[in-house]
Amino acid sequence: MKALKNQNIASTHTDGTSLKGYTKATYKQLVTALGEPTFPTPSGDDKTQVEWVVKFGNSYFTIYDWKTYDREYTMNELQIFHVGGKTDALYFINELENKL
Repeated sequence: MKALKNQNIASTHTDGTSLKGYTKATYKQLVTALGEPTFPTPSGDDKTQVEWVVKFGNSYFTIYDWKTYDREYTMNELQIFHVGGKTDALYFINELENKL
């Protein structure tokens, strides 16, 4: 389980994803478990500051902050990140939290 690095490829797997759950983790824990975010800079509308796109089995999931509008807060204080996908994410979230 590692974040995709190529943003163009990652973008093709995020269309149609939606919120599936949450993971209790800090930015530092996620970097340790997954590597640097796939998208390390804020989105154009500033609704996300960082986002990981992760392949897990045959599915792709996203891990992101949502509407914190504050990069420093996301990186230093946020403790719950959103998990998005196209399929149920319970098993993915459990495996991720075990890795943390």
